[in-house]
Amino acid sequence: MVDLVSQYEKIKPQVQSSINNILEKAQFINGPDVHSFKSELATYLGAKHVVPCANGTDALQIAMMALGLKPGDEVITPSYTYIATTEVMGLLRLKPVFVDCEKDTFNISPKAIEAAITARTKAIVPVHLYGQSCDMEAIMKIAEKYDLKVIEDNAQAIGSDYTFSDGTVKKTGTIGDVGCTSFFPSKNLGCYGDGGAMCTNNDAVAEKLAMVANHGQSKRYYHDMVGCNSRLDSIQAAVLRIKLRLLDEYIDARRAAADYYDNAFADVEGLTIPHRIENSKHVFHQYTLQLDDHIDRDALVAYLGENDIPAMIYYPVPAHQQKMFASLETSSGSLENTDWLTTRVFSLPMHTELEKEQLDFICSTVKKFIEG
Repeated sequence: MVDLVSQYEKIKPQVQSSINNILEKAQFINGPDVHSFKSELATYLGAKHVVPCANGTDALQIAMMALGLKPGDEVITPSYTYIATTEVMGLLRLKPVFVDCEKDTFNISPKAIEAAITARTKAIVPVHLYGQSCDMEAIMKIAEKYDLKVIEDNAQAIGSDYTFSDGTVKKTGTIGDVGCTSFFPSKNLGCYGDGGAMCTNNDAVAEKLAMVANHGQSKRYYHDMVGCNSRLDSIQAAVLRIKLRLLDEYIDARRAAADYYDNAFADVEGLTIPHRIENSKHVFHQYTLQLDDHIDRDALVAYLGENDIPAMIYYPVPAHQQKMFASLETSSGSLENTDWLTTRVFSLPMHTELEKEQLDFICSTVKKFIEG
């Protein structure tokens, strides 16, 4: 699904040099590379503040803590997402309110968000799934109307541009109160271990994010709030600095591969290619197709595997059906699109190193199964 070895070979000298420099100076935690990466990522995103942390799951939890969410507060979130988005709500004893997604974009439905708001609702967590922005203009209007916090889960869409109706362009993750991302190795901007970050344009929120991530302290040994220990180490920051300079190039390669897939599958009956909204730059963390009911998804995935083509079924069990929430207070309305998508989607290899020969083979194999 992801060829990290070939990607590494292209940047191997820079990576080895940077890591050796850290080893020689023994600046493993909070070293110069961490501070440089913070600044460089903030510049790239157009954000005022970036606060690194240990992973994307921590980023979500720290954001919710820093924004003052309390046990029992309701947080509206999609059910069609990776479990980390809602897992942290369980850890903090918040109440996840699961709402439906839009069938074409896979992203949370603004109409479903507004319909789910109650007096206990305190925040919205939109997830920019598979690399495409949610309808952030509509979501931010809802948040302003009801005085709600917005925490963007930007783990799959870093580098995506979102254009508002007035022509304003912002990077995903910089639109809400806090944007959270993951640097898991397979992400579009991935390190060689675990890593994450939060960004915000609010000075006070940035200060709290940094405090929560550092044992609740702003001054050593003076702990003003309950926090945690969540740090991005220097080696990961050094790798990310190198790859951040190439992120737009990586995105272009992913979009080119997606274009190839689109053209190959556009007229295949029973197969729906990913929908691209006009005002969002899709960065294709995943390339996810929908199958009509008459096509056996499991058989297709097995057939691809037999032909040495990896394929993935992401999120076959939506969050609202996970056993982990059985003992927690949750709420959900109609999740018709979510339930349908979990049975009908599959994802093909998507990364920066895909070559035409590989794409040809993948596409021809998929079409051979579907068309017979």
